[in-house]
Amino acid sequence: MSNSGMLLRLSGSLRGALSTRRRRTADEWVPGRNGGEAEQLFLRAKALFRMGDGETAIRLLRQASEIAPGFSDALEAEGEALDMSGDVATAAARYEEARRLRQTGRPGAPDRHFVLRQQGAHTAEIVAYTRVLKSLRKFALPHLARGNAYLADGQPEMALADYERALKLQPESLDALALKGEALSARGRYAAAIEVLDRVISARPKDPDSLNARGIAHMALGHIDQANADWRHQLELLGGRPAASAYVALRLAGYVVALPHLETMAGNDGRDPYWTLYLRTALLRLGRPLSDKGTVEGDSWVASLMRPGRHGRPPCRGAVPTRRRSPCRGSVCRPLVLAAGGRPGRADPRRACSGPQ
Repeated sequence: MSNSGMLLRLSGSLRGALSTRRRRTADEWVPGRNGGEAEQLFLRAKALFRMGDGETAIRLLRQASEIAPGFSDALEAEGEALDMSGDVATAAARYEEARRLRQTGRPGAPDRHFVLRQQGAHTAEIVAYTRVLKSLRKFALPHLARGNAYLADGQPEMALADYERALKLQPESLDALALKGEALSARGRYAAAIEVLDRVISARPKDPDSLNARGIAHMALGHIDQANADWRHQLELLGGRPAASAYVALRLAGYVVALPHLETMAGNDGRDPYWTLYLRTALLRLGRPLSDKGTVEGDSWVASLMRPGRHGRPPCRGAVPTRRRSPCRGSVCRPLVLAAGGRPGRADPRRACSGPQ
């Protein structure tokens, strides 16, 4: 048996030992993006650390990081344990590695709900809120908070369960209702999502996030006019915020409207090469000369799209590879896809993503 397997068996009863009663299903922890084995090691390491066994906790956390090299929460927790044990230099290195990993992750689309802009692994938050729910399950806020962590972690089915519990405890919560609509849409239940979001927008007609979400659900069902109407209304409410306005305009294939916002973002956010990609795509769709503004350094996939083709232009049409998964997720790619194939002034339903937005 491997050391990892032995440690898992030896520490397998820790969660039961921490509580003398059987947990309800609502209080159970469910593995997320980093995989079950790595996250079980993380969970047990945290329990051991609370019980004073920092040495074993550090060993478990290192194994979790070996299984899932991008598991920043495990690196940060190891840094905390090392810090408490007096190994300040190694702790600082772990903190820095965790920070670097989080910086390399791409945020969600800026025109989406705040929760969906926090895409990535949220294991530590899910575990923490699960622990809180052991004693505060009759309060809506912890359910809502854990639902948000699940949704950002890419687990909409778990998020939906938490949002529904929050609504049972606080039926008037429009925030929980709006996020329920987002989770339903991420599950592919677009008609149900529209029904829920209709209720939110009826009560809050100037809610840009809910308008965006309803537009995406309409587009997924082929309701082009309704989707465009929601996105136009959202664009009016954004007040010229460049990042979000650029994305909404590209959803509408409104390249003239998107262009100044894209120029602003390509100049201001040099860390994100996709702004340059979107800017050049918009210029090509408008038949204008390509801009030198922005950079594509640091992202090989984006750089490959910018390499000149046979006619000296980037290969924008059909540029999104079919066999290789893009490093960006779902709605982050949507503006490029719409810009590459949609008709100006009208979004193309064939380009709508069916996955989580």
